[in-house]
Amino acid sequence: MAADRDLSVAVATALAQDGRSLRAWEMLSATGVRGLRVLNEAALFGSLLLTERNPDAFSVLDANARSFASRGASAARLDAHGSVPGAPFDWVDLDPYGSPQPFEDSLFGAAREGSVLAVTATDMRVLASVDRATCERRYGARGVPGRLGPEGGLRILLAWLDRSAGKRSLGIRPLLGYVRDHHVRAYVRLETRSDAATPPIAVIRGSEFQGPPLPGEGPFGPFWLGPLFDRALVRRLGVPPTAARSAEVASLLGRFQGEVEIDAPFFYESNELARRLRLREPPPVDRVIAAIRDAGYAAARTHVRTGAFRTRAPRSEVEAAARTVAAGNGAGS
Repeated sequence: MAADRDLSVAVATALAQDGRSLRAWEMLSATGVRGLRVLNEAALFGSLLLTERNPDAFSVLDANARSFASRGASAARLDAHGSVPGAPFDWVDLDPYGSPQPFEDSLFGAAREGSVLAVTATDMRVLASVDRATCERRYGARGVPGRLGPEGGLRILLAWLDRSAGKRSLGIRPLLGYVRDHHVRAYVRLETRSDAATPPIAVIRGSEFQGPPLPGEGPFGPFWLGPLFDRALVRRLGVPPTAARSAEVASLLGRFQGEVEIDAPFFYESNELARRLRLREPPPVDRVIAAIRDAGYAAARTHVRTGAFRTRAPRSEVEAAARTVAAGNGAGS
């Protein structure tokens, strides 16, 4: 959790470079650690309302908020399912235990065009299709089982956010979406969408998808198949000097800054390529990436899974690169 709070500070610091002072609401604050760190360290918030309904947590939250009252912090004992005084806000943070879906109305009711939503989902069993019926009920989607499940969960979350925004004649533009441990988190900006604009959301089938092989025919989704990253924002991200997990955050930011150039859905893995192509052993990932680049395509490692990489190269080119590297290693079939 400390690294995720560090990332929140990094995102807020990058956004603060635009010179705006935002009114913020943290919906489920607990003791307020995340929100107060952003308020104190990023110089983005002009004011921050922190809410919590649990009486024990609120007593701590209230004391913590009072310590930062001069910076614009205030606390209120409220149920985040309802309306909140002071809405709409420029920044709304929702980090529930489980799914954000029950908070849809209050989340979007507290935002407006231009607002940034920072939304976490921890119901990975649902989003990654272990519990398929609940995923369909909560998000109107079918996840991808297996190793692609967590990224599929992030793309389901983004598709749900965009559809929810669409009910209010808005759309989303992802600023940063990522997978970590047993949760996914997305920072998105709400924007007006013209009637003619079609969001990059679709159901995909294994036989039709031209990217990395899917585990079966499906159908899977609907997924957000557009970018996970805003290139300009990602290029501005830096490790906060106050970071609690600076090395971990530096590694994550390095991956973000590499894969922002190949912001394509899903990823390849060396061991999966070896299994699919019947190679004797997985070819080294860095050498496969180099071979793909030598063939004229961009490729980079992804933050989603250790040893995985993204590329927009045709699948045939990826497989050819893996075979070439394997043959050079004496690892052919």
